[in-house]
Amino acid sequence: MQTLQSLTSEAQTWQPIQLTRNEEEVSRVMQICNACRYCEGFCAVFPAMTRRLDFTKADVNYLANLCHNCGACLHACQYAPPHEFGVNVPQAMAKVRLDTYTEYAWPRAVGVLYKSAGATLAIAVAAGLALFLVLALAMTGTLLHEPMAGNFYAIFPHNLLAAMFGVVFVCALVSLGIGVRRFWRDVSPAEALQMGKGSAFAEAASDALSLKYLDGGHGEGCNNEDDRYSLARRRFHHLTFYGFLLCFAATCVATLYHFFLDWPAPYPYLSLPVVLGTLGGIGLLIGPAGLLYLNMRRHPQHGDAAQKPMDRGFIVLLLLVSLTGLLLLALRDTSAMALLLAVHLGSVMAFFLTMPYSKFSHGVFRCAALLKNSIEKRLPSRLRLGSD
Repeated sequence: MQTLQSLTSEAQTWQPIQLTRNEEEVSRVMQICNACRYCEGFCAVFPAMTRRLDFTKADVNYLANLCHNCGACLHACQYAPPHEFGVNVPQAMAKVRLDTYTEYAWPRAVGVLYKSAGATLAIAVAAGLALFLVLALAMTGTLLHEPMAGNFYAIFPHNLLAAMFGVVFVCALVSLGIGVRRFWRDVSPAEALQMGKGSAFAEAASDALSLKYLDGGHGEGCNNEDDRYSLARRRFHHLTFYGFLLCFAATCVATLYHFFLDWPAPYPYLSLPVVLGTLGGIGLLIGPAGLLYLNMRRHPQHGDAAQKPMDRGFIVLLLLVSLTGLLLLALRDTSAMALLLAVHLGSVMAFFLTMPYSKFSHGVFRCAALLKNSIEKRLPSRLRLGSD
């Protein structure tokens, strides 16, 4: 058993983790919101807030990633600017979210670079890779060619593409996995022991797949530029997310066809991989275009202006991937196929390379926060235990 002297010595040497300025602002507004609780039914942030009396760095990072930035609490708040309290939950949370993407990124230096120049970096990487592939085709004499009936592998061999993109994709997943593992370890040390509860996983998955907390707490949607509610942001997110999943499914089906059925591409327009890819590409065209439009019209107090380069860089890259993919499908039987293939592959590889540092990571961190929220609700209240 420790002596009183040793306990006193530990107490004197222990120092709480210092909050950054952005984290202090979240802690401040959460203290005010915890006293008011008018917005308690709006989203998961406010019930999670009521389970705390103070807000550590881990709490702040968790709540920031649980926030969906729907804007409902800002428009309902009696203490919002120009009130002297200046409570702006969406903006405070957005600033901390951006900090977490950088803090937990691996390698961190790339996250810092993307934070400051996301749009420029994304476009530069895509353009650089596309130019490299175009020059490679020009040097081999395959950039200008007769129509090849959509045979992409006559331009780039299948095994070469599989090796290149497989390595990049695995590296991106490892980097993203390390980042979210660091985040989970910091924000959820105790609750991690409860991860076996299937009901918590099911609830978190349902909340993520349905974008439950983009309904404003009343089912009518977000406040984008004024007090009017709109479900547009939720719908464009759905088109983007499920469009991405359909494109991924198309790739998986094509892989099965190639390796297990010995049926290499090109596939007919009405084949399963092409239909899935076309529907996914359309979703990835409409969804990001709508999100870009809303991002440009969003009320300045709804988010963090410093996050716009990351937001728009990710959106522009998604638009490049979907647009070049659809053009490649439409013109695959023409002499422009090689050029379009090089541009599309450059865009896709740039997407994979920047995936762990771009706005793509926010979906992974938010899923982790939703899982922690589902687990936390099933645990005994720390406040009740503390009062016994």
